[in-house]
Order: sequence, then C-alpha cells, then structure tokens
Amino acid sequence: MAGQDEAREHEPWSAFRQALLNDGMLVATGVDGVYGRSSDYEAVAAAVDRLAVAAGGGQEVVSLRFPPVMPWEVFRANGYLESFPDQMGSIHTFRGDERGHAELVRRAESDEDRSDLLATTDLVLCPAVCHPLYPTQSGSLPEGGRLAEVTGWCFRHEPSRDPFRMQAFRQHDWVYLGSPEGAREHRDRWLTIGAEVLTSLGLPVEQVVANDPFFGRPGRMLAANQRMEELKYELVTPVFEEGRPTAISSSNCHLDHFGRPFAITTADGDVAHTSCFGFGIDRITLALMDRHGTDVLEWPAPIRSMLWP
Repeated sequence: MAGQDEAREHEPWSAFRQALLNDGMLVATGVDGVYGRSSDYEAVAAAVDRLAVAAGGGQEVVSLRFPPVMPWEVFRANGYLESFPDQMGSIHTFRGDERGHAELVRRAESDEDRSDLLATTDLVLCPAVCHPLYPTQSGSLPEGGRLAEVTGWCFRHEPSRDPFRMQAFRQHDWVYLGSPEGAREHRDRWLTIGAEVLTSLGLPVEQVVANDPFFGRPGRMLAANQRMEELKYELVTPVFEEGRPTAISSSNCHLDHFGRPFAITTADGDVAHTSCFGFGIDRITLALMDRHGTDVLEWPAPIRSMLWP
C-alpha cells in the first residue's frame, strides 16, 4: 500500500490535485473522484456555465433542467446498460422488516457486505445530462428540427485520484433533434463555437476524433466504428507540466440511437437523428486552474473579464 501511495505521488496529476486540496478549491471526501467544492471553485464553474448558455444566444431553443437521477426504464431503453455497464450507478434502498433493519445496522457497524439486504429502485444516477431529454421529445418535430440545451450533474463509476476524472461532474449540452444532415451540421458548427469559447479563456484546444469507452468485445467494434465514421470529436487541451491532452468538451452524432427507442420523428415522418455538443463544466474549470493557477484574483484580466463581465 505504501508503494502504491508513493507511486501516486509521482503521477502527473498529483501536484495539481494537492494544490487544489491545499488551497481549498476541492475537499476530499475519502472516495476517489468525489469532492466537495469551495465557493471560489463554484464561482468559476458558474461563470463557465453562463458562457455555455451565451454561446447559443439568439436561437430558438428548449431549455430544460433535470435532477441527477433518471428512471430505470429510460436508462434501459437508451442502450447505456449494453454499452457501459461498468460505469452505471444503480440506486438501492432498504425494504425489509425490523429484523432485517437490525441486521443491516449490524453489518454496517461491522463493515460487512450489505448488498443482499438492499433492493433496487426504479431510479439510476444520470450518466449524461442529455439522456433524460429524449423521452420528453417523443412525437413529430417541427420543420427544421429542434434545438435544446440541458445542464446538470452526471455520475460515472470511474474511480480515480486524477482530478480531471471525477465520478460526479457537470455537463452543459446543446442538443439537436431532426434530420441526419441537421445533426451533422449541428455537431460541426458547435465544435467551432466551443473552440472559440475555450480559446477566449486562454485554453488552447485541438479537435480530435474520439470514441466512447464501450464495454467488452462488442464494445471494441462499436468504438472502432465510431472512430471510422467520425461520430465523436473531442476538444482537448494540454494539462500538467507534460502537456497531457485532456478532453474538456465533446460532440457526438448519435444517428437514430435515441430517435428510434423514443419514437422521435422529423416533420416528414422519418426517425429523427440527434447530436449534441457538451461543455465539460468541471473539466473546463480545472483546466483554467491548471493553466492560470488556483488564485482566481491573480488570473489575467482578460480572462476574468470574460468570466465576470
């Protein structure tokens, strides 16, 4: 264990993580990838989120906010379970009697396994902020499709001490629902818009073809197809002393992956295609602190004026 801790001290992210903790920007909770956040951290995150909203100004848009939980039936229908079972967060609760409750308390106090005393609910933690949107859009879309923006918390079970790999984090997504051509155009246009927003904050970005971390052998084929068809792009920025490319925004063409299960159709009656561009609110906030330091008052004046005009 000591050797493992020593190795962690030499990871590229270790000095940055320690600075965030020492300066109180993040507060450790004892679980890797789950942090408390200071008011200064939240002020930056809120400013980044405002920029994400302003980037789409002047467009007719449906704005929706969902809680960090979603119905199991929506989760099951959207295919996440098949593609990323290792990242899901299922919500469980106790439904037993008094004797079972006493046993649950005893096991908790003894640090014993409690799983057989807990029952699944009809809720899961939301893995992507756009997922609760699609079942609300069932039916025929208007001519030209529909634009929506959603923001909120996500959970993915990927424990890591690297601060850029949080288990609980925020996204702000701009989503298009409509024709295949419209979905591609939305993806490409927002890659340009997103890059402009990020570079205005002093974050150099590069657009790269990417793939999602699909699970298992079939997942490797899905990932290869996703890269071959260039369905997913990421905007990466260099972080830490070695300049590790790290995704802080991404854009994804889903084809009819959400249109089909949720019966979303175009004005012509075809199955709708969708695409989204996501600002990684926490990753952008961390990238700003990695580049400009954890003392926000010392940031360059142009950056501060962009965030707090």
